[in-house]
Amino acid sequence: MKIQIHKNSDDGYLVELSGSMDLYSSNQLKELVMKMIKNKAERFIINLNEVNVVNSSGIGALIYISSTLKKLNCPLIIVAPEGPAMNALEVTRLKSYFTIVPTLKEALALAAEGFKEAQTDLSGEDGSPSSGISDSEALP
Repeated sequence: MKIQIHKNSDDGYLVELSGSMDLYSSNQLKELVMKMIKNKAERFIINLNEVNVVNSSGIGALIYISSTLKKLNCPLIIVAPEGPAMNALEVTRLKSYFTIVPTLKEALALAAEGFKEAQTDLSGEDGSPSSGISDSEALP
């Protein structure tokens, strides 16, 4: 799995994933997010748009990250259009556990609003464009 991080506000980050969310890559993702939290990151968007396989380790990583962020009162938005990632969330009946939007555009719009509705499923609402993303960092 490839992980790219983009800073989109003082304390907000977009984490874009591509490839397979398996045991190894899921552990990398968890470790990365925990390091970001230690460095004062407080708002997260995880984009699963380019993820083509999600196994139980991937689902476990998302649950771990979400529950950790909830304890810290840090919002998390997951971008999951129709496809493998959304199918995995639906099959496991976890779709309602996360704040999920179908497009990055909607996630950025929600983030720009200050995550006001960060604990609801917004998959049916329209989003509007937000400001650009900077400080891109690619990880192996």
